[in-house]
Amino acid sequence: MRKSAGVLLICAVQAVVGQTSREMNDLNWMEFRELVPARIKTVLLPTGTVEAHGVIHNGADNTAPQDLARDMAPKLDALVAPLIPYGVTGSLDGYAGTFQVSEGAYRLFVADVLKGLARSGFENIIVINGHGGPQTAILNELAEKVGREERVRVMVTNWWAICSDVTLKVFGEDGGHAGWNETAFTQARHPSLVRKERYSKELETPRPAAGTWYAFPFPTPVILYQPGQGSVRFDQKKAEEYYAAVVERMTAVVKETIEKWNRAQLFQGGSSGGGPRR
Repeated sequence: MRKSAGVLLICAVQAVVGQTSREMNDLNWMEFRELVPARIKTVLLPTGTVEAHGVIHNGADNTAPQDLARDMAPKLDALVAPLIPYGVTGSLDGYAGTFQVSEGAYRLFVADVLKGLARSGFENIIVINGHGGPQTAILNELAEKVGREERVRVMVTNWWAICSDVTLKVFGEDGGHAGWNETAFTQARHPSLVRKERYSKELETPRPAAGTWYAFPFPTPVILYQPGQGSVRFDQKKAEEYYAAVVERMTAVVKETIEKWNRAQLFQGGSSGGGPRR
């Protein structure tokens, strides 16, 4: 029986990607040219920073989006761009090994990365962001600016916020920065990076209510979203359940957005309501 054109195309994509990689770092220029944009239109860009995270590694905001991007890529038929590992850290940059990049430098660098991905032929640029605070606001602004200038579709995702209901479902309570949920996320994929023996309640402080108080550096590296919730535990089964649920939710949110873009024919194939892509 003859295979349909759609099945043949899927097989061709799987053959090419399967022989090489979904990591842009691993592809050579000829492989990339064959894949983008003819066969692959979506790229996942992990962004994070290096900062204190309680009893897990300082790079937790980097490994989380990178792990997500790698596990989401096959489900979205996407490539994974190299990680942007330094960011606008905020109130924890007084802790040892924590880095802070100036907002001006970060804006210019990330804008050029987004423009480069657009000019490489990707139709959908999905930022898998691992660090919140002012960095999220900057990424949102850049997504709109670059999207408008390059006539490309850009989405910024913050996994911990998108999956807040997943956190409640799995753990029965809210989480926190380096709290139970984020520590479990690391534990699921990188158990050797969780230093259980160093944990202490003294490392935790509830996030202050808006307008009440602010301190720099923040007095502890574990910041609970709700008082009495999100304290760190080390349950491997729940950690693996949580990670799998986060991957599933994140994939669904991105897939739904791309489908809606496609239905509206926004910045698609050089013909959109906003004008042709350059």
